[in-house]
Amino acid sequence: MIIVMKPGAASQSIDAVVSFVKNSGLQTHLSQGEEVTIIGIVGDKSKLPTDNLVSFKDVDRVVAVTESYKLANKKFHPEATTVKAGNTIIGSDTMTIMAGPCAVESEEQLMLIAQAVKKAGATFLRGGAYKPRTSPYSFQGLETEGLRYMQQAAKETGLATICEVVSQEAIESAVKYVDMIQIGARNMQNFILLKEAGRSGLPVLLKRGLCATIDEWLNAAEYIIAEGNPNVVLCERGIRTFETATRNTLDLSAVPVLKEKTHLPIIVDPSHSTGAYKYVSPMAKAAVAAGTDGLMIEVHDNPSCALSDGPQSLTFEKFHKLMDELAPFCELAGRRLG
Repeated sequence: MIIVMKPGAASQSIDAVVSFVKNSGLQTHLSQGEEVTIIGIVGDKSKLPTDNLVSFKDVDRVVAVTESYKLANKKFHPEATTVKAGNTIIGSDTMTIMAGPCAVESEEQLMLIAQAVKKAGATFLRGGAYKPRTSPYSFQGLETEGLRYMQQAAKETGLATICEVVSQEAIESAVKYVDMIQIGARNMQNFILLKEAGRSGLPVLLKRGLCATIDEWLNAAEYIIAEGNPNVVLCERGIRTFETATRNTLDLSAVPVLKEKTHLPIIVDPSHSTGAYKYVSPMAKAAVAAGTDGLMIEVHDNPSCALSDGPQSLTFEKFHKLMDELAPFCELAGRRLG
């Protein structure tokens, strides 16, 4: 349920409604725009005498919210959210580019890649220190050592940093070294991990699960926000379908659907979704046209020797070319690379 106040409603009127709701045993979420204030109500609505609300001064109307996610809902928060991580803003008129290796392999390798993606125009360095892999025999990441390399690369380049976390212990380590944490597709409905991420104090990138619906994805985001962390960014990384020509099926329709349903920023990962470097560029351009707030792209100095996901990684040359080609697409979409 949301309470829409009249344009220019007095602060005393807003305070009176908030106090009434809280005294009824429910929580409120205030969203104040330039003209209209919306009061979101979280809790058991049966405790609230709705008829009384419309009699309060400056109340325009009371609207039911049928979706199970509330805090992530655009009805609760009509203004688009922007998320700050390091020196980078995700959302608004910016096109955020996150780039780097799937897995951090060494300090020298990460520094080389960080400098290359920075030169090409990326503002975020992505790198995996914890790698949940399909096979238990695949490279699992350098863990805390990799996080330290991320921190050093950030100091030398000024890039913001993001790394996936897979456990409470990983979160406790990551908060010391990176600017943003990522919940991967396999953990999208790991509700204990989501709550821990919500309590971490860092912005969170939440990837869509392999077979998750959009509503399931938004409910996962709700777990994070409900812990007091509003800085959530959604990442479309492809879903599992019957098609085998690509690793997953990139659901670009999710971008406009999410723009309608939620105030949270959305970025697209064309690397993990397609699993092939030759498809990354066209899907990145299509994602910009669809309205994404950013892109996550895997870049490696020598993809053929990468310890993780080499076939989908761009070389420095290919990444630089893509960044040049993206510029006019971003301009048409009313966004600036940065």
